Amino acid sequence: MASNRMRRIGKEMADIHADTKSQITAVPVNEQEDITHLRGSFPGPPGTPYEGGTYNIDIKIPTDYPFRPPVMKFETKVWHPNVSSQTGAICLDTLSSAWSPVLTIKSALLSLQSLLSTPEPKDPQDAEVANMLLRKPKEFERVARQWAVIYAGASSDGSENIAGQDETEGAMFDNLAQYDGYNRDLVDRFGSMGFDVARVVGAFRDVGIDRNGGKDHQLSEGQMGDVTGRLLGE
Repeated sequence: MASNRMRRIGKEMADIHADTKSQITAVPVNEQEDITHLRGSFPGPPGTPYEGGTYNIDIKIPTDYPFRPPVMKFETKVWHPNVSSQTGAICLDTLSSAWSPVLTIKSALLSLQSLLSTPEPKDPQDAEVANMLLRKPKEFERVARQWAVIYAGASSDGSENIAGQDETEGAMFDNLAQYDGYNRDLVDRFGSMGFDVARVVGAFRDVGIDRNGGKDHQLSEGQMGDVTGRLLGE
């Protein structure tokens, strides 16, 4: 079984290497012989904020591949509702419930490339990004493009205003970082009680509140009491 798995992975890598048109790549991490841990890449799709960037994907092949999907996450930071801006975790049914043994590493990478073209904000991995896309689509496009320039090597055409960022712009990114992966609405519910973001986030960490992939969720009565106690210095 193991040898069949390795032969299949080797054949898939050879097929990827032979395809020079798609610009999809997959090579062993650190150029070692272990072909069950790969780094894939693909170019950002044309006509999107990600165009011109190169996106690297960490790929781990499970022991029962191809009957289970490869485990993939973005190494390159990307501003997209279906990818965690903190961890690179991906929400895509092709890599979970919709996986089929007939699919391949290459087809999975192509699905990720397509995902950049067709975000699904109503089924998000990152609620903060999804909310921006739904409420302020122009702002979403601008930030997504800015991240493509900063993290994915896309060329700047000036529309991202990288060189001319004002203090408000920098403050927006600092503000996002303050939440440390927690959902903003969840944190701000405590902020409305008069506590600043840093204190609330610190209390969440101390109590062990789950970040839940950046999605909003209800805390239990016990968790509410523990967080409030921390904030009040009890």
